[in-house]
Amino acid sequence: MCELLGFTSEKNTDISDYLRSFFAHSRSNPHGWGMMYENGSRVILKEPVCASESSFLGDMIDSLAPQKNLLAHIRFATVGSINENNCHPFTGKDISGREWTLIHNGTIFNGRHNHRYSAAQQGDTDSERFFLSLLDYMNEHISRAVPKEHERFEVVNKFIVENAPRNKLNLMIYDGDMLYVHKNLKNTLCFKRLENGIIFATKPLDDGVWIPFPMAQVIAYKHGREVYRGDRHKGTFVPPLEYITAMDAMYI
Repeated sequence: MCELLGFTSEKNTDISDYLRSFFAHSRSNPHGWGMMYENGSRVILKEPVCASESSFLGDMIDSLAPQKNLLAHIRFATVGSINENNCHPFTGKDISGREWTLIHNGTIFNGRHNHRYSAAQQGDTDSERFFLSLLDYMNEHISRAVPKEHERFEVVNKFIVENAPRNKLNLMIYDGDMLYVHKNLKNTLCFKRLENGIIFATKPLDDGVWIPFPMAQVIAYKHGREVYRGDRHKGTFVPPLEYITAMDAMYI
């Protein structure tokens, strides 16, 4: 399965060791990598090769300035071909001009985005169609005035809750201010508290204390602290028995 990494902090922080550990997992997720970081503006890098075989990723991590917000993704292709347009993150703007960036680990089995956005997307993944659907949903629920934080959270939370049933939605979304985090499959996301922030990952990245992220609940963070928490919902993803067996074996 794909793997996710997200980071939010009050202060610029060097997380290069966590990035190296994360991208070392690319041998099991060889179909592309991507990263979002900030350097005065938002920067999106992605490449349709195994991260361990990238010609520049290692040097880029070595020279990366300390960050307050960062997303990273390594891909195991289940839907869509292996090319740059299918690598995460996906990014785009709503009608208020706010930029949104998403990384996703999962599969969209149920939802209008599975067909409605095929002609509009650049690649051919269900994750990109889901992201385009999120932008449209945001546009439908906001005016052209910049919505307040709690209004944005309510829209994102409602969208995820509506789409969680029968879909595997482990994801992180960054809107320039807040990082939204959600999982609905057991044993697929955890977090670790750092001195000035918090880091999220599909699997632990060191021997420190990693805590399972809550199931079926959207939580938003800003400057390394929780700011909004949605109600627990019933859209827990239940995979086929053979998938459960394989996943359980990974965590024994």
